[in-house]
Order: sequence, then C-alpha cells, then structure tokens
Amino acid sequence: MARRSARPHPDQTLDLPALTRICPACGGPLWAAYKTQRSVTTLEGTVRLRLQVRRCRDPLCHRRAVPHRPEQEGRFALPEHEFGLDVIAVVGTLRHAQHRSIPEIHAELIRRGVPLCLRTVANLLDRYDELLTLSLADTERLRRVTAAAGRVILAIDGLQPDVGHEVLWVLRDCLSGEVLLARSLLSSTQDDLARLITEVKGALSVPIVGVVSDGQGSIRKAVQKALKGVPHQLCHFHDLREAAKPIFEADRHAKKELKKRVRGVRPIERKVEGRDDPEARAVQGYCAAVRSALTDDGRPPLSAPGLVLKGRLEAVVASLDRVEEKRGSRPS
Repeated sequence: MARRSARPHPDQTLDLPALTRICPACGGPLWAAYKTQRSVTTLEGTVRLRLQVRRCRDPLCHRRAVPHRPEQEGRFALPEHEFGLDVIAVVGTLRHAQHRSIPEIHAELIRRGVPLCLRTVANLLDRYDELLTLSLADTERLRRVTAAAGRVILAIDGLQPDVGHEVLWVLRDCLSGEVLLARSLLSSTQDDLARLITEVKGALSVPIVGVVSDGQGSIRKAVQKALKGVPHQLCHFHDLREAAKPIFEADRHAKKELKKRVRGVRPIERKVEGRDDPEARAVQGYCAAVRSALTDDGRPPLSAPGLVLKGRLEAVVASLDRVEEKRGSRPS
C-alpha cells in the first residue's frame, strides 16, 4: 500500500564519516567515493543522517568497488529501514513484556509522537522477533554463560499476548537467568516443544539436570520425550496455587458473602447528595472507602482476596466505632 502522507521533516542532522580507512581484504586505502543520506524516525524525532561512503580501488581486491558505509549508522537503524532501533525495542517490549495488542502498541507510539500506520507496527514486531532470535542463536555466548554453574535448570513457559495468536515459548536457565531460546509457535504440541528442548540441549556444553514449568500436559510429555530421566517439577507459584485450591475456594465464598452485606452503599450516597455539611462529607468518605475495598482484590494464593476485603471492612467499622465513641452516635 502506498504512503498516503508525507514523511515528517527531519528536525536534526548528523554527519557520519566512515572511520575505517584501510581495506579489510587487501590492506590498501579506502577512498572517499560519494556521500548519501537517509532519514530515520526515532523516539526523539526524525534524524537525517548524512553518510560518507568509501571504496577500495585496487583492481586485484575482491572487495573492489564494494561500498563501506559509516560504522555508526548501525546504531540508528537496520539497513533500508526508516524507523530506529529504539522504536523496534519499544514495540517488542510493549508486546512481550506488557502483552499489548497491535492497536494498543500503535496508539502508544502515536502518543509518543512516532508517526506510523498499523501495519508498520506488525512489521516492526517481526523485525524485533528476528533480532531476538539472532541474539539467542549465539551458541558460544550461551555456552560461556552456562559454563559457570556447570549445569542448567531449564524453565519452560509460553506467553500468548492475544487469544488466537501465536504463543511465544521461552526456555530460560534458572541458575544464570539467561534466556536460552525464544520462539513463536502456531501450535504447542508435544513434538513441537520437544524439538525446542532438543535444540537447546544440543547448543549447550553442560547437562540439563532439571526442568521447571506450569505442569501443562504437552510440556510434561515433551520433557519426557526430549529429556528422559531428567526431574521435572512445578514452579513455586503454580505449586502453591494448586496446594491452596481448597483455601481459595473457601476464601472466594467468604468474599461473596461479605459483598452481600455492603451492597447498600448507593442508597446511602443518594441520601446525602447535594449536601456539603461535615456529616455529609464524612458519609461520602466512608462510602468511597467501602467501594475501594470492594474493587481492590488480593492475588491468590499469597494474598487471599476474601481476607483482604474482611480486613478493610473491619477497618471501616473500627473507624465508625471511634466516631460513635467520640460523638455518642454514628453519622446518620
């Protein structure tokens, strides 16, 4: 689809010279050949890069006439791209760290002053995934990082930002905290996950001595197939959540019963509408406290929402008791 609006005019200009003066192939000089320019849209605005290009003139050099562009150009953008690396990094962070949808990422970039269309966001996300794959495919780096502990405890988890979309599977070493592999899959079958585990196993120079996951059926079968005999257990959060299921069900029932007792907040607020006396303001404050207690939940299993609600409602009742003790009566 053709562009329907003009590109923003660059608000700054940078001159980037080619610092290398010696041909890497023959050792001869690199001569200034020509100058070119390109515009890159970054989070800080649009930058016009003026580039000095050099070439080797030795007729016997196999790199003769091959352009040597400025080294600093790669800090701003990928080849033949109009958006900077900082924009690509923000797109990837919003997608995989904050689980934003493509329209939400587009709206956030527009809010930050980056002019682009919705399809461009999808293209930039593809570039982010490619760059991530390249960084994680450096086998030597992964071997160097995992060699310090002498073993790997593998954590496996799948991230799905939107229902119906690809699942990003992340395989991470619990000891070093390093991500060993990240790849999006349309399906999450036993064979697909077993191939990912086998790929990681082949890239490492140390053994995988344990696996941690959420206990999903396909993950259990894939681990059994690719890492036969390696211990596999639930992560601490999922383990606690499974153990706390009976307590969670009782807490949820208690929370429901507590909510039944405080449903009359709105009629009380209607009675003091239009009043501005101290007693009306106090009543409105207590109603707001009750509403806040109802909407702010805890997160099981470590923070039971029913117990959280009970504690906050008890604080409201204790405050009313103190008012009654001082005044001799509660606010009507």
